[in-house]
Amino acid sequence: MAAMPVSHGLYDVFLAVAREGSFTAAARVLGYTQSAVSRQVQALEDETGAVLFERLPRGVRLSEAGRVLLPHAEAVRDRLALARAELTALRTLNGGLLRLGAFASAGATLVPRAQAAFRARHPGVVVTRVEGPSVKHMRLVAAGEEDLAVVSPATSGPAPEGVTVHHLLDEPMLVALERGHPYAGKRNLRLADLADEEWIVADERLEDTLFRPAVAAGFRPRTGLLALDWIAKLGAVAAGLGVTLVPALAAASVRPDVALVTIHPDDVPYRRICAATPPVPTVAATAFLALLQETARTLLDDGLR
Repeated sequence: MAAMPVSHGLYDVFLAVAREGSFTAAARVLGYTQSAVSRQVQALEDETGAVLFERLPRGVRLSEAGRVLLPHAEAVRDRLALARAELTALRTLNGGLLRLGAFASAGATLVPRAQAAFRARHPGVVVTRVEGPSVKHMRLVAAGEEDLAVVSPATSGPAPEGVTVHHLLDEPMLVALERGHPYAGKRNLRLADLADEEWIVADERLEDTLFRPAVAAGFRPRTGLLALDWIAKLGAVAAGLGVTLVPALAAASVRPDVALVTIHPDDVPYRRICAATPPVPTVAATAFLALLQETARTLLDDGLR
């Protein structure tokens, strides 16, 4: 029958006895009774199957087996000390790793502002960030492969198993037009005014695009050009090939030869933006979530309506 694993506490006692040269002195250093130290050394000797100390008239000294065990016991002690330090760093946000995910346009304003604030407060935490579609990030959070993700859930229904959704804000859409478009200087544009325009979208299935709320409300745009990449979309708009929707969070990154126009409050499509975490988020994810919520409030106060 295999021996039971050795308790790490026994190594501490073994090292104290080896250092002090007696059970009595080790007991005094450890705050134990002499008999407790003696029992733990005996337990370690039983587990290892070797006599670790030579009992002398005054004190003890390491046996040959004890000398063999000594560097291994010191290694165990050092690794445990390192583990305790790393666990403390995780708890106090002086170290550790935060695995962050976000969909593309969330990386234009919301996420980088929150990440900059997080780095200023917790510089010891390493943050890795991956972009991709919201469905992918929800799956990674559920699988424990991401600690937090900024997502735009397709519906307001229940989150997938293993994911908790925290609402951050509802983001309005803007219309991107070429600079010379007749509506380029207009405000509160009605979508019906653009019914004859060629719309540039990311997918033929409009329910899977930024048009989802507008389509649900009955607006069916004329689509002719499909473009997944924002550079391609805005390049096509600037060239006069069509118009497209732009999320308000990405407005600051729009090229200067493209005009952005607000949509009438009765027509404006909104996109729900949330943070996704496991049901019990890490300490770092909890801190980052608070900064995302704070950043979202600031953006809303600054006029992201």
